[in-house]
Amino acid sequence: MIDLRSDTITRPTEAMRAVMARADVGDDVYGEDPTVSELEETVAGLFGKEAALFTPTGTMANLLAVRSLVAPGQEVL
Repeated sequence: MIDLRSDTITRPTEAMRAVMARADVGDDVYGEDPTVSELEETVAGLFGKEAALFTPTGTMANLLAVRSLVAPGQEVL
């Protein structure tokens, strides 16, 4: 059974840890992380969009979505 409650209970296998240890990394904030860049490009392609933006949490993604849809002074109920 796969437990999808939270990523805080994930137990990566040794093979998964090995792949993570070998991964190229960079600063994703500056667009320098090849894994994050590839994820964003893949998601943009899947949805037929020009670009995608990785957010570390669903809360942040929701906040960005709401902020993009309402003007200052407007409210979302």
